[in-house]
Amino acid sequence: MTTANKITLIRVGMIPFFIYFAYQGTQTCDIIALCIFLLASMTDALDGYIARHYNQTTDFGKFMDPLADKLLVTSALGCFVELELTSAI
Repeated sequence: MTTANKITLIRVGMIPFFIYFAYQGTQTCDIIALCIFLLASMTDALDGYIARHYNQTTDFGKFMDPLADKLLVTSALGCFVELELTSAI
């Protein structure tokens, strides 16, 4: 397993923590959820850089990286809808 793939899996592993803190409803937890989301978003750029720079592109990474991005964004959108911060329609 390449370093880039490990970072991608870490990004997927951050999603439950983001959801947990997003649902807590306190300002501190909201800030923690934001920091987790931003960190996960930054790891997207990092794993892409590592994969290209060190020639670590794999079929797994080609599949999992976009999936991890979609899971992160979809979980954030789902939290916003559930918390009624935005409308689903």
